[in-house]
Amino acid sequence: MDIKYNLKSASERRTEPFKPEGDVGFGKLRTDHMFLMDYRDGQWCDPRIVPYGPFEMAPGAMSLHYGQSIFEGAKAFMHEDGEIYTFRLNKNAERMNRSADIVCIPNIDEAMQVKAINALIDADRLWFPQQEGACLYIRPFIFATEDRLSVSPSQQYTFCVMLSPSGAYYASGVNNGIRLLISTKYHRAVSGGTGASKASGNYAASLRAGKAAAEHGASQVLYLDSTNTQIEEAGAMNHFHILKDGTVIIPTFTDTILKSITSQSIMELGDMLGCEVRQETVMLDKFIADIEAGEIIEAGGFGTAAVVSPVSSYIFEDGRIVTVGDGKVGPNIKRIYKLFTELQKGHVAAPQGWVKRVERVAP
Repeated sequence: MDIKYNLKSASERRTEPFKPEGDVGFGKLRTDHMFLMDYRDGQWCDPRIVPYGPFEMAPGAMSLHYGQSIFEGAKAFMHEDGEIYTFRLNKNAERMNRSADIVCIPNIDEAMQVKAINALIDADRLWFPQQEGACLYIRPFIFATEDRLSVSPSQQYTFCVMLSPSGAYYASGVNNGIRLLISTKYHRAVSGGTGASKASGNYAASLRAGKAAAEHGASQVLYLDSTNTQIEEAGAMNHFHILKDGTVIIPTFTDTILKSITSQSIMELGDMLGCEVRQETVMLDKFIADIEAGEIIEAGGFGTAAVVSPVSSYIFEDGRIVTVGDGKVGPNIKRIYKLFTELQKGHVAAPQGWVKRVERVAP
């Protein structure tokens, strides 16, 4: 499908490269435009780029009542040649459709998703924040728009992509770890539910657990399975830990764990990292015992925003604290973070097809 352009006039849009003087933060800013496409009469139609602004939506729109909405998160980076490059967008498009299947939203052709994102980045490329470690954060999402109050899949949807010029998540590098609350009270997902999707409701459900974590002096929750015996996710990230021989362990993906694209990428980079990366079921009791015995020397979470979030310690709901290693960010995590970000920025050659230049086609 051809994309229609309804761009702001030259006097209303950015005409010079964005060169912020201070930290622009993460996810706070917006660019001039957004991409929209509608689903009606059984098909996706009317792809267009329009000025960023409010939606007009009926109060009875089904997403407002029944939470039928999903989203993705990706990043684009400026390389030394001054061009903007995306990172593994095809994996985000794949995962969007997996999420759509789980909450009964019609799939969008993966190539069309990628085309839409590239077109929007191209139209707003002057918004890329030109400072060290910066990116364009990409937020595609789909929500139900049919004005109906019966509980069933909507027959109408909107697909939107917006961009957020964002600074480096770690302005001075990965230097400090976080604490996670090991909770037996709060659970992110159960088998047969929506845990393997980026459904908006999953994140709303995590807010109460996040408040509980803060009350224990932790940044987030280490989620366990419904039996409270297996480790699943670290907040909104895939959990991982590192053995004393350098092996990276990521919990096996199930229908209660979201497949992090960062985790999948790390698993494919084992040779470049010079270590084994594997998945296995991680039992909580053994995990804690191995930390205390020094068999596990580092731990953290993998995700799009931070890439790697080191964990320095875990706290139980009874106040017991378990510290990982010496409580500092270890060399393996620093090496993983450095390689991954160097690949994204084009300083190290990435595997074939991972990094793609955004073509200049906008009017």
